[in-house]
Amino acid sequence: MEQKLKKEPLGNGFFVYVSEHHTFGTDAVLLADFAKPAAKVKMVDLGTGCGIIPLLALRDKPLKSVFGVDISQEATELAQKTVNELSLPNFTVINSDLKQLKGKIDFGCHTLVTCNPPYKAPNAGLKNPDSVIEVARHEVACTLRDIIEVGAKLLQTSGRFCICHRPERLAELMSLMSEYKVEPKRLRLVCQRKGEEPWLVLVEGRRCGKTGLRIEPTLYVEEDGNFSKEMIKIYGAYKEGYIN
Repeated sequence: MEQKLKKEPLGNGFFVYVSEHHTFGTDAVLLADFAKPAAKVKMVDLGTGCGIIPLLALRDKPLKSVFGVDISQEATELAQKTVNELSLPNFTVINSDLKQLKGKIDFGCHTLVTCNPPYKAPNAGLKNPDSVIEVARHEVACTLRDIIEVGAKLLQTSGRFCICHRPERLAELMSLMSEYKVEPKRLRLVCQRKGEEPWLVLVEGRRCGKTGLRIEPTLYVEEDGNFSKEMIKIYGAYKEGYIN
């Protein structure tokens, strides 16, 4: 069945096409803000879906090059539709298994790799009967190890790797990053509100970086039942209609 598309405005003249299968949530917006690429960065987004993370980056900075990789043809067609309509010649969408990227994208030369990965391990919890959603949520097409191994290969020395994940997998995540010489350098926990356990962790590593981890202040999504001041700042133009 053909997916119904929706054009979601992102502010500053940017938008993204989303569908029932390929939309985005707060975690993607937070990861895009956490990664904060500078101008002229060479960026790769693994598991790009509708392309939200690269699009938010391009909305704010003129990047040198951006590659969005996804195993789903449906997702890459959706992202390509947005890229075409926004006329973004420096944003290349690649339909590929990330484990088969050799020859499709250069290794060892990118300055930033981002990934909002499937959060559930292969045997964790009930799987969604919709195969497209299952791939997005469970590690059935790739594992966390696969993501970090490929991310390390894509990066140049001291290039940044930025990822979000569930806090319960933080130890595994940081261990794998160190194994593939992507040294964890920056960490931030995200809580819905004060007094609650974190539901998301944001981690930045540097390829062949020196040891030394900085833990940033916890990000609270809500304050007194409304978006926190920091969340309003992060959402910016995208959420103006919801904040007023």
